[in-house]
Amino acid sequence: MAFMRYRALPQGEVKAEEFWAWLGQFDADHDGRISREELQRALRSLNLWFASWKARGGVQAADANRDGAVGREEAGRLFAYAQRQLGGKITQLGSY
Repeated sequence: MAFMRYRALPQGEVKAEEFWAWLGQFDADHDGRISREELQRALRSLNLWFASWKARGGVQAADANRDGAVGREEAGRLFAYAQRQLGGKITQLGSY
């Protein structure tokens, strides 16, 4: 079993582009979308409690088309959820 090393989420105020780029390293199938399992892996890398529960809630909150994953067009909804759950500040610059 190989151990993966992930970049940490930038501290302080995070731009939407930085947050999406950070999430992109957990996109195991490289489809440009974040599934519940991929989001759970991202949250676990932050040592958050209840990562599975928060990942399920994040995908449910952000997945507007109900395809089971969060794409770039739904990213703004995921950022809003992350701000509420992680207590961080994500500035939405660009087309998110």
